[in-house]
Amino acid sequence: MSHQTESPPTNQSEIWYTADLRRYGRGIGGVAAFLAVWWVGALLTQPSYLLPTPEESARAFVELFATSTAVSAPFLGPELVLPTGLAHLVETLYHYIPGLLSGAVCGIGLGLTMGWSGRLDDWLQPLIRLLRPIPPLAWIVFAIVWFGIHHTGAAFIVFIGAFWINFYGAYGGVEGVDSELTDAASTLGVDRDLSMLKLVALPSAAPQILTGFRTSIGRCWMIVVGAELFGAPGVGYEIINASNNLAMATSVAYMLLISLAFLCMDVGFRLLERRALAWR
Repeated sequence: MSHQTESPPTNQSEIWYTADLRRYGRGIGGVAAFLAVWWVGALLTQPSYLLPTPEESARAFVELFATSTAVSAPFLGPELVLPTGLAHLVETLYHYIPGLLSGAVCGIGLGLTMGWSGRLDDWLQPLIRLLRPIPPLAWIVFAIVWFGIHHTGAAFIVFIGAFWINFYGAYGGVEGVDSELTDAASTLGVDRDLSMLKLVALPSAAPQILTGFRTSIGRCWMIVVGAELFGAPGVGYEIINASNNLAMATSVAYMLLISLAFLCMDVGFRLLERRALAWR
């Protein structure tokens, strides 16, 4: 009688580790393929300044931090001297962060209220459908007239973009609350609307609300560049300024700076999101 030895079961953590390595390997391969296509395209493009090579763009990116620029810091003192790339990024953050946060707070607040109150939804839904199709950048002329060409006007444009994304995230999350949850809460004695919204609707809608905010983080980076086209200081203005001088490598360098800023914010928010939704 032959005896077959059973191989020990593979550790689950080893399986996950192998899967992660494969996923990261595919990601690195995709980036390498993109850089190769970019490099070939840059070599074939004439005149050459129209599309800089990855090497030229990387060199321009390093040069952003080789010089220093003074930037006004309203909350940190009269002036800060920072590397040029970081200084312009700080200028962008002066209107990006207030616009993003205020738009998210207002959008989530109105979305929760309208999603929960059918009466308020009936009153405001026609107005929402009227205003929603208007792109945030269409409000630039009003931003200039109302607030001037500075941080406040750009923050207003970012506010509009963040508002709608977060509004529909919260609105859809509350509308999708399972009726069985509200029935169970009513059985347990939760009968007030405010208590039901706080104890049932908000936790149930939290995943969609957080997804909406995470989406607005990336979308508002796209909006803020357009908001700076009319002269507000920041990275977007520097992209246009460099392209006007045919310094396309510098434009690409600032685009890479925006990508890195978004990646840092996205990774940080994903970590917070996992902790906030650890109860799921």
